[in-house]
Amino acid sequence: MEERSVGGRQHKLIFQNRGTGNITGICDVVSFDENAIVLDTDMGLLTIKGKDLHVSRLTLEKGEVDIEGTIDSCVYSSNEALRKSGESLFTRLFK
Repeated sequence: MEERSVGGRQHKLIFQNRGTGNITGICDVVSFDENAIVLDTDMGLLTIKGKDLHVSRLTLEKGEVDIEGTIDSCVYSSNEALRKSGESLFTRLFK
């Protein structure tokens, strides 16, 4: 498998038993709740769907996030709409 990196960071997904995961190459957390986590990654938007999902660790400086819960699916999509808005999750939360 070829490793790709953008901006000097590698984008990597590691899931264990569909219950925990570590993701690198994160630019921002777009949204999260118990059923879905949407992340802006170096490779596009990543939507993780499941049950009882929680972000257990977030380090945007390193571009890393750890998640817990039952992971049902992971889907990538274009992040053009997000980039056009120019707002992060934290910006929207504290308006």
